[in-house]
Amino acid sequence: MTTVYDLPADVLILKVADELKAMETVEAPDWAAFAKTGVHKQAPPFDEDWWYTRAAAVLRRIYVDGPIGVERLRSFYGGKQNRGSNPDKFRKGSGSVIRKVVQQLEGEGLIENAEKGRKITGKGKSFLDGVAYGLKADVVEQIPALAKY
Repeated sequence: MTTVYDLPADVLILKVADELKAMETVEAPDWAAFAKTGVHKQAPPFDEDWWYTRAAAVLRRIYVDGPIGVERLRSFYGGKQNRGSNPDKFRKGSGSVIRKVVQQLEGEGLIENAEKGRKITGKGKSFLDGVAYGLKADVVEQIPALAKY
């Protein structure tokens, strides 16, 4: 059976983002068009569907590293802040964006609260593995090295 671990993350995340767009509970709030993804960014994302891409990336990250909390996810989505002539400094990503994404994924039943953070549910695991299985044939044509999986 093909799982999340068998495919490149970027390919899987784009397909999962398309699947999340079809779900009713996962949708970008009104303020998402103007929000930066962290203090280290200078402008909001250019992609109109960035919310779904971030939700897919968070869902995959919880699948791979779970149980994981919002603070740890903020560290993962952080980056270097340009401070002019001062040295760059690491800053965490936006907690509000990640918190809302996690709440929406919980509402859909893909993740659940655990003792230390959030973890993937059976529904979430089968959702991601199903998307990975559906993508495998397309990816194997492009990357023949994956045929052994």
